[in-house]
Amino acid sequence: MKLLLAYKEQGLGEAWREYFRDQPDVQILNTDITQLSCDAIVSPANSFGFMDGGLDYLLSERFGWDLQDRVQKEISELPERELLIGKALVIPTFDSKIPYLISAPTMRVPMDFMIHASLNAYLAMKAILVATTSHPDIATVAIPGLCTGVGKMPYRIAARQMFYAYEDIILQKKRKLDNFGDAQKFQIELNPAGMLWN
Repeated sequence: MKLLLAYKEQGLGEAWREYFRDQPDVQILNTDITQLSCDAIVSPANSFGFMDGGLDYLLSERFGWDLQDRVQKEISELPERELLIGKALVIPTFDSKIPYLISAPTMRVPMDFMIHASLNAYLAMKAILVATTSHPDIATVAIPGLCTGVGKMPYRIAARQMFYAYEDIILQKKRKLDNFGDAQKFQIELNPAGMLWN
């Protein structure tokens, strides 16, 4: 599985390079993600498939507004009637250059309230990697910053969460979380802003 991490903001690119620098299957590119050639592109959208703002607006313009309708139809047929954070859907785009869209919400509805203190980038990245590695036609996926736009998560925190998810799913790192203390330490390591007490 090859990852194309595409950024516009210099700080995000620097944060990704800090964490992914030793990963040969990860490219970090300062480019327009919608113009890449790849098997799949990520929509870091919301749980209800609205694609009319931010990067999702550009994706709708790129692939056609019927894509939002198809994403929302798939979501409406889920048992939960929404796409939960930590889950992802693979949707055909019918585009020869980028044949699939991965819808992986980073927030339930478009908002910035406390997203910066969440683990949503970690959960979304895990969902993206599970969805892509289990799909036979996806070998290269383009991924934008997760939670770094509307969610206002600091670049370094988002990059760390994305990398830890990469370790979990792609590198198959086995984390020692044998007790509540271990789990709490890992939670704080993922995002110190989410601490409830110290």
